[in-house]
Amino acid sequence: MTDGLPKAYQPEDIERRWYEEWEKADLFRADSSSAQSPYTIVLPPPNVTGALHMGHALGHTLMDALTRRARMQGQEALWLPGTDHAGIATQNVVERELKKEGTDRHQLGRDAFVQRVWEWKHEYGGRILDQMRQLGDACDWTRERFTMDEGLSRAVRAVFVRWFDDGLIYRGNRIINWCPRCETALSDIEVEHEDVPGELVTFRYELADGTGSIAVATTRMETMLGDTGIFVHPDDERYRDLVGKRVRHPFFPERDMPIVADEGVDLEFGTGAVKATPAHDPLDFEMGERQGLEKINIFNGTAHVNENGGRFQGLDRYEARRAVLEELDPLGLVDAVERPYVHSVGHCYRCHTEVEPWLSLQWFVRMEPLAKPAMNVVREGRMRFEPKRFEKSYMDWLANIRDWCISRQIWWGHRIPVWYCDDCDAVFASMEDADVCEKCSSSNVRQDTDVLDTWFSSQLWPFSTLGWPDETADLDFFYPTSVMVTGYEILYLWVARMVMSGLYFMKDVPFQDVFIHGIVRDGEGKKMSKSLGNVIDPLDMISRYGADALRFSLAFASIPGNDMKVSEERIQDSRNFANKLWNASRFVLSSLGEARPELPSPEALSIEDRWILSRLDHTLTEVESQLSVYNFGEAMRDLYRFIWSEFCDWYIELSKLRPEAAAPVLVQVLDRILRVLHPVMPFITEELWQRLRPGAGSIMRAEWPQPTDRRDLGVEELMERVQDVVTSIRRLKIEQGIPQGKRVPAALVAGEFEAEMEAMSDSIEALARLDGLSLVDGLPPAGGAARSVTAAGIEISIDLGGLVDPEVERKRLQDKLAEVEAEIRRADGKLRNDSFVAKAPEAVVAKERVKLEEHQQTRAKLQSQLEALGG
Repeated sequence: MTDGLPKAYQPEDIERRWYEEWEKADLFRADSSSAQSPYTIVLPPPNVTGALHMGHALGHTLMDALTRRARMQGQEALWLPGTDHAGIATQNVVERELKKEGTDRHQLGRDAFVQRVWEWKHEYGGRILDQMRQLGDACDWTRERFTMDEGLSRAVRAVFVRWFDDGLIYRGNRIINWCPRCETALSDIEVEHEDVPGELVTFRYELADGTGSIAVATTRMETMLGDTGIFVHPDDERYRDLVGKRVRHPFFPERDMPIVADEGVDLEFGTGAVKATPAHDPLDFEMGERQGLEKINIFNGTAHVNENGGRFQGLDRYEARRAVLEELDPLGLVDAVERPYVHSVGHCYRCHTEVEPWLSLQWFVRMEPLAKPAMNVVREGRMRFEPKRFEKSYMDWLANIRDWCISRQIWWGHRIPVWYCDDCDAVFASMEDADVCEKCSSSNVRQDTDVLDTWFSSQLWPFSTLGWPDETADLDFFYPTSVMVTGYEILYLWVARMVMSGLYFMKDVPFQDVFIHGIVRDGEGKKMSKSLGNVIDPLDMISRYGADALRFSLAFASIPGNDMKVSEERIQDSRNFANKLWNASRFVLSSLGEARPELPSPEALSIEDRWILSRLDHTLTEVESQLSVYNFGEAMRDLYRFIWSEFCDWYIELSKLRPEAAAPVLVQVLDRILRVLHPVMPFITEELWQRLRPGAGSIMRAEWPQPTDRRDLGVEELMERVQDVVTSIRRLKIEQGIPQGKRVPAALVAGEFEAEMEAMSDSIEALARLDGLSLVDGLPPAGGAARSVTAAGIEISIDLGGLVDPEVERKRLQDKLAEVEAEIRRADGKLRNDSFVAKAPEAVVAKERVKLEEHQQTRAKLQSQLEALGG
């Protein structure tokens, strides 16, 4: 069965072929009429503008592995794919193309521009989906969705109209985050805060009655053009007598501004007195609302000073910052300028322009009524986080949630379904495009020009993709979904909003588990960025090492909630692991021929057979335990150790001594290895499965391997002693400069373990490359021998025929003795610790006592060997 199986594993030869075979066989399709239990994952939709990056590769590997495993466990598994229209990002891409053509969206007009974006989407939007196929994503492509397809657009309208009618959506003139580059509003969680070097200016306002002045500090000098008051804390003794007085604006003498007390003032910032700019600072806006201060907007949409800025009109915000300071200074009103003053400034998450807090008429969702049920489902245990620590972050954010600004001043996206009547001033939302006013029947109506925040449609993804608002078979069967796999960076942007909308419209959580993974960093732990030149392209890694190697390296590094280090070297190591599996499989297949023998009865199995089957059971148990809490990293480490070391390095080598007798065990173990490894390494396991189990169908439909009752701790301990003996002999050869292939005689003093060493003597002799192995009652004087003692106290001597250097051997034994004495001190210290003895489980304390006794016996034997050398 090795015919056509190349000696070297070549992933490029099999990966594309197998993906095409899987698609042709329709193996990814899920059936909502199935009698099996559903298992559902909806893919976090990548931006239609995107290309596969390492973050995608990680998340997709984990989701694909969970889906494939669920399918093998007999569940009706659906992994639903799709893409997001990515309003601002996609509009920016097309606008850059128009700029190259010497035009812009305004010259095209709205309808023509939107059509141009659709054309771009049809031409380039499927690129990332093809890349997902290269990675091996087993998505049900028959259910692929797009956030602006007809069905999802209808869902968006249904949600907006329902919330509008229920009073949860309103229009208000409030402070919002404004991007002057994109010229659109942003929600709070679309703003990325970065520390930047700026300035802190302390200047004074003179009291209107001429009795003095009051000093304030600001990092944004230009906004003083919109000041309408001064805030002080009511408990601040310095300013108590000034509350109620007024100050005069140096550039607008007619503007007398009150000094008011408000508990929102930070006593520790600057002078403790705060200039009030309610139109350009969120906190000032809230305090200004409480105190009834005037709101003066001094900027236009591009952050240039407008007509309210007097003689500074036309300057951009940074020019105005310098100009205002330069004009105040000669007036003697500037007390201090601190530069650089490092402080946190919000930036647009798309173009990284500094965001401007701006008073603007926008659409909002009232979040508090939606947040309370979303908190309750966690308290009630209806939805769990893995790791659990993210539960607190989620709850804290919801407890302090602010209303969500959902309107965007762009053209690509879901247009807000609100109409205004110019005759009766009615404002209404509608599922269908309105031609007449629903109040007065006038045809003089116009639709709102804004579009909805991209996340408004994304929040509906778990149920809109299944057919809502219609009552579909998919929605009934596959909702709620099983798990949401996502990064912590969009816990608030997306996860919390999906929970709120799911509870409101479906009366149930959108997913039972939230599995949070970390960010993929480079090998040194740095965030990948083009500027640092440390970006690893997953498609390049697939081309060089294969998709399975990339997937295994990402899963191996994944620990729930933690960032991970990934380097090309680690991906290369995973490719080496694939090669190891390939070569081991070639050996097994070549030794089997056409036969696939079944396991014999337990009493017919050898020690090494029982050992490898016991270790297989242990590994399957551990892998399942780790995957149940999404700890892929530990699961992959368990598999790696078992496959590379125990199966390949030990059992396969032992099987060469008895190939016919070992064949049934080789089949059994390789069968389970391929199945349990398949979800993470689908391509190589399918290729090898077809050779091992010809005619059995795809491994995708094979049963998930379960542990049996073959665990045997006694035989595992026995084999551990054998391995220690072999490893010690190999180490002795290295230390003495003897090639591993050179056969030398050896002797063991095995004591209570003599019978088992006798039973395994042929195996020890073969694995350690010995020229005979003797079991003796005691070792003669060292002479021309090198000696060692295993952890179990088995003494070893290899005859080097006078080649041993007594000084080298003495030094080696002294080093070994030092190691053992350190272990004795550690164990003795633990057992002398009354707290440890009292609190640790009895079995743990007993095990520590056994360890101490074994180390003491080993020390005595090493001391005896040193004495024999005269040292």
